[in-house]
Amino acid sequence: MILDVEPEDDDDEEEEEEEDDDNESGLGDGQERMGGGPAGERRHHSRMASDLSVIESSAEMLYGLIHQRFICSRAGIQQMSEKYELGHFGCCPRTNCDQARTLPVGLSDIPGEDTVKLFCPSCLDVYVPPNSRFQTVDGAFFGRTFGALFLLTFPEYDLTKRGADVISNSGSRVPDDEALVNGMYARNIGPGLGLGHIYEPKIYGFRVSERARSGPRMQWLRDRPEDIADLDEARLYAEQNVETDEEDENMNVNGRVMARRRPPGNARLRQRQAQNGSPMALSANGGAESEL
Repeated sequence: MILDVEPEDDDDEEEEEEEDDDNESGLGDGQERMGGGPAGERRHHSRMASDLSVIESSAEMLYGLIHQRFICSRAGIQQMSEKYELGHFGCCPRTNCDQARTLPVGLSDIPGEDTVKLFCPSCLDVYVPPNSRFQTVDGAFFGRTFGALFLLTFPEYDLTKRGADVISNSGSRVPDDEALVNGMYARNIGPGLGLGHIYEPKIYGFRVSERARSGPRMQWLRDRPEDIADLDEARLYAEQNVETDEEDENMNVNGRVMARRRPPGNARLRQRQAQNGSPMALSANGGAESEL
């Protein structure tokens, strides 16, 4: 979409200038003093310039918000996937991510709050674009939805591939027999995190203790379990909550839950029967007063 916010053609401007020159030649000294001369024309042109600047800024804002909605549509996210495959959005600056491809995201959906950032699916973190050209782009033009929606739409991308393997179409896809964890491929869950992907400061070959004054801090943010199946919450919940025989009896053939009926011989019913059916009766201890 191209929004035409340019000023009028040069021919129209030349005609207006000729008309202004003719009007200036017919004006007297008295009219120039009253503001009908060159001073009034300067105010008119400055007003037009300010109006055009407002239109341009508003059009840029409108185009950016339309772009935010478009890249989340089916056609827009398909175009973004093609750019992602070609590496148009750059690579992660983190060393342990080994140049993993990034996605442009915004930290806010409200314009004017922050600039666009690069989201790395390998370490699950965001970074400032290295090119100063993109450090002035509003982050709301991409929004917070695009990054997560992209990974859910294209889960078959192999985030562990690097270099020439990414260029080949066969090497950039995850095999169909790969294990799934919570609907995602296991190898694509934070491949740049965990043991071997965290920097450990050392002095003469000895690892610096976390309790030291200059020791590493907050390394748990980069942690990842050795067995990624430990994060399979759906499987763990199913194993810990096994269906009992009583729940199976309440299920009919179609799998619908039958309404449970209260057993007739419960404690409240027996109490009412002992009180001759009246809930307002006094306690059956022979006393004339009720305990309050």
